[in-house]
Amino acid sequence: MLLGAALVALTGYGWAKPAAWYWWASRATDHRVCAQTSPGGGWFRESVAFKDSACSIRVRSF
Repeated sequence: MLLGAALVALTGYGWAKPAAWYWWASRATDHRVCAQTSPGGGWFRESVAFKDSACSIRVRSF
């Protein structure tokens, strides 16, 4: 019974996609970083999403 409950709970993880990477640009300087989350206050996210941590492979939109 416990095994069955664990399998049901983990079923959704098979279809989960990894988080996208974005270029984040500083509002104060000309610095940019590639990250999945905001580096903090004073940064804005550019609109194009990427698959890798180097922000070199774009996510294909459907």
